[in-house]
Amino acid sequence: MNVSSFAEKAIAMGPATAAPPSFDGQGWLVVINLASFTFAFLLCAMLAAKWIGDIWRNRKRDTLDHPVTIWRGIGIALTLAGVLRFGIAAAVLWGWNPLDPVGTAAVLTLQRYVDPVAAALGISGLATFFLSERGMVDQLRKEPFPLNMWASLPMLKRPAFLALLCLFAAIGVVSTR
Repeated sequence: MNVSSFAEKAIAMGPATAAPPSFDGQGWLVVINLASFTFAFLLCAMLAAKWIGDIWRNRKRDTLDHPVTIWRGIGIALTLAGVLRFGIAAAVLWGWNPLDPVGTAAVLTLQRYVDPVAAALGISGLATFFLSERGMVDQLRKEPFPLNMWASLPMLKRPAFLALLCLFAAIGVVSTR
């Protein structure tokens, strides 16, 4: 087998495990990680798409300095960070194959390129939150301020179902490797 990168060599010479060796043979831990990373990736992608669409639809009414646009922008930065970070972490677990060190090493190397971009998006979301805090607090303290978040609780049924599907998929993958 002709391997050229350090990652390829490590995978080719390492144990032929069903998951990265760092899981130490703990199949249940692989299931939890695979399901949670996959679900978090899908949830972040759906929320980012929703908020990008909301900003686009309301672009004439909500200017860039409007509190709603800033709030959505923070959400977009944080969810895009999640899309990248959770997506690549899920891809590593979904694509783990010690019999294909070239492909597995490519995903592991891609993870190292994606991580700084995800960190930059997360930090920019936090920075925007911090910078907008004083103005947002002033806006949020204006009447009427009570929010009934619990009225929206039924909206979590679909994401909960998606989380369950991700768990079943992860159990299926791990148990058949």
